[in-house]
Order: sequence, then C-alpha cells, then structure tokens
Amino acid sequence: MVLAYLPSPSQGVWHLGPVPIRAYALCIIAGIFAAVWLTRRRWAARGGVADDIADIAVWAVPFGLLGGRLYHVITDPELYFGAGREPIRALYVWDGGLGIPGAVALGAFGAWLGCRRRGIKMADFADAAAPGLVLAQAMGRWGNYFNQELFGGPTSLPWKLLIDPAHRPPGYENVAFYHPTFLYESLWDVGVMALLLWLDRRYRLRNGRLFACYVLAYTAGRAWIEALRIDHANHFLGLRLNDWVSLALFLAAAVYLIATRRRQRDASEKTAGGDDA
Repeated sequence: MVLAYLPSPSQGVWHLGPVPIRAYALCIIAGIFAAVWLTRRRWAARGGVADDIADIAVWAVPFGLLGGRLYHVITDPELYFGAGREPIRALYVWDGGLGIPGAVALGAFGAWLGCRRRGIKMADFADAAAPGLVLAQAMGRWGNYFNQELFGGPTSLPWKLLIDPAHRPPGYENVAFYHPTFLYESLWDVGVMALLLWLDRRYRLRNGRLFACYVLAYTAGRAWIEALRIDHANHFLGLRLNDWVSLALFLAAAVYLIATRRRQRDASEKTAGGDDA
C-alpha cells in the first residue's frame, strides 16, 4: 500500500484559445523576475542605481537562455540530429533542455555587455547577482516537475515522485516512483542562496569572490544530485558529462578564492580602517 508520494501534475500546458501557456516557461519567467528583484535590492544597498539591474538583465537574460539551450544541444546532439531525429526540435525550448552551465556562461557575457554600457564593474555586479541567480535556478527547476523530466532513479522513500507511464524511461516502464531530483536541487539552491546572503553579511565578499562561492556551492550539490539521475546523458570515463563540468567549475572557483584571498583581506582592512576614522 502506498503511504506517501508526490503526485505528478495532471498537465503542464494550458490553453487560452490558440495560445499555449506552459508551466515550464512560467517557472523560468518567475525565476527571472525574482532574480532581478533580489539583485535590484542588493545593488541599491551597495550604493548602486537599482534601475541599472533591469538594463543589464535585458542583455543577460536572452544570452542566458541561448547559452542554456546551446549547452544542452551541444552536449546531447544525438537527441536532435541523426537518423530518425528531427533537428527542428532543437529549437523547442518549451520541451525542456536548458543547461545551467551554458546559461550562466553566456548570460555572464550578456551581463558584461550590459555592465560595460552602464560603466559598472562586472565583478561587482556578479557578487550582487549571485544570490538572485541561484534563486532563479531554484524556481526554474519546478519546470522539470511539470514536464515530468530529469528525475532520479527508483525509490520507496516517503517523498518519492510518481511519474506517469508516458514519461518513464526505457527499461522502467513498470516502475512508478522515482527520486524527485528537481526538488532536491531546488531545495539545495535555496540553501545556497541563504549561505551566500550570510557570507555577504558576515564577510562582505567582493571582487567576484561571492560569485565564486556560488559556483563552489552549487556545483557541489549538482554533483550528488546528478549521480541520482537516470535520464539520458553522455558519459566520459564513467561519469556523466555534467559531473565533469561541475568538477571543473568547482576547482576553478576554489582556485579563484585562494588566489584572491589577499585582495579580500586588504579590502577588509581598508574598510575597517575607514570605520575607525
């Protein structure tokens, strides 16, 4: 007898006449608005002009969406190209498939363009935006729930997720319950956001160091969550490709934090000196 489980949504698309309203898109959009709202508040608290954030977002968001899709298609090309495939589906963003590493990388390029136009130091913007960015990821992951995708392996835990037969992967047709990895990652992201806000209040991290902490904390969580997933993924030396990307980013962030620790110490001493005066 089933005692407890998370039901899958009965539908992920609603229609207003001929216009489809997709839950996946709504989750992404809600995350973007939340990120802009939080970043505006943080930027203003740092003495910046809040309206600058919306101007930068105009550049960062489209580039981020493009980067997320490109990352997904490039790392899983066999889903869209080759015999029996439909290349046009590579453009179907609403079906899911936005790789966070690509979204952050190309989104950062768009943000750099926006910062350059506004005369803002990119590292300062990155530190202000980091908590909002991971909040957007937490909200966007719920789009995977509505699409019934990117879940983990079978489980009997009380918070197991029921997946409809049409969405079960080959070989699991008779398995009903799976790890809700979308929920794990969403909760992890909320925790990372709280950690970043605490670190910023406690240590006043600058020069891109808070953003590096975001990369460090997010990729650490992504690694163990990725290990639970059973959806299609290319592997290299026994690990999913996303695991290697997470490892590389984790190490890069760690190296950056170590390399800039003296700069942070000098900035903290300067601030303390100013307070004493």
